[in-house]
Amino acid sequence: MNTSKNISAESASKIRSFRRETHTTDSLTNGILKGDKTALSRAITLIESTNATHTKQANEIIERCLTHKTKSIRIGITGVPGVGKSTFIESFGKRLTTEGHKVAVLAVDPTSTVTRGSILGDKTRMEELVKDANAFIRPSPSGSSLGGVARKTRETIVLCEAAGYNIILIETVGVGQSETAVHSMVDFFLLLKLAGAGDELQGIKRGIMEMADAIVINKSDGDNIQRAKKARVEFARALHLLKTQDNGWVPKVLACSALEDTGIKDVWDTIETYVATNTKNNFFNTKRQEQNKYWLLQTIEDQLKQQFYQDKKVKAQLQESIDAVVNNKTSPFAAADKLLKLHSK
Repeated sequence: MNTSKNISAESASKIRSFRRETHTTDSLTNGILKGDKTALSRAITLIESTNATHTKQANEIIERCLTHKTKSIRIGITGVPGVGKSTFIESFGKRLTTEGHKVAVLAVDPTSTVTRGSILGDKTRMEELVKDANAFIRPSPSGSSLGGVARKTRETIVLCEAAGYNIILIETVGVGQSETAVHSMVDFFLLLKLAGAGDELQGIKRGIMEMADAIVINKSDGDNIQRAKKARVEFARALHLLKTQDNGWVPKVLACSALEDTGIKDVWDTIETYVATNTKNNFFNTKRQEQNKYWLLQTIEDQLKQQFYQDKKVKAQLQESIDAVVNNKTSPFAAADKLLKLHSK
């Protein structure tokens, strides 16, 4: 049944006016600063959009929110698929909100290279946390960005902090390439591991462990408790073989059961100790300053790349250059040089 017949022209006009008003830069910014989740979600959608108009509006909102950021702790959480990241984040997030914190969870969901689709099921898996008034969960498709880290995650962090969220949890897809990007935008990097399950990331295990500020053996419950204890000792020994962090922090190895909500407090106590220690020696602020510098340069690279591929002259010659390289008529280097010179003109 068409319900539009039951709506007067005046009411319809008010509804359309309201919809236009709630999407303005002013209204979205004001909504974010008041902690309105709907306004925050809409602004994040603008950030993730590739539409030029949306990008311009998103940038204006971000600039306005920068001076209103809440003092926060940004925590990256990674681990192989099946390690229990979502269950851990829900248990961890609930403990934080119980203590009076406002928690934002930015979960990057893998995008299919075949269908270009994402399941975005984190809200379903975190069914308790999603109902918490002091929690905000935003699953985002990874798109084509390296290792599944959404390209606009860092801008989203700014908006969440402006909305009053003082704990930002960033969950990676756990495929091994996204960790470096997440590490460059968080204060504390947490690696979840399983005991006795093997390690699918042998080739990069050392690199990830060197980035970790704490390793947590998850699913330490039932018959797995003894294996978790053994794994905890083994990882502690392995960490002693790695280079000491620049701030002098010695990564901790903990065990927990997100399912039974045991050991979660120890994880938070460790993070608080880390923040207090590194705030005192000024490493906390120095690290954030270095991250800001990194993201400035990274943003310049991203925009130059985008401008290059959107250049009409490049578009006209790109396929011809690809065909020439594929058929060994020219080298990739010569073809790239030709296209770059074409773009620079």
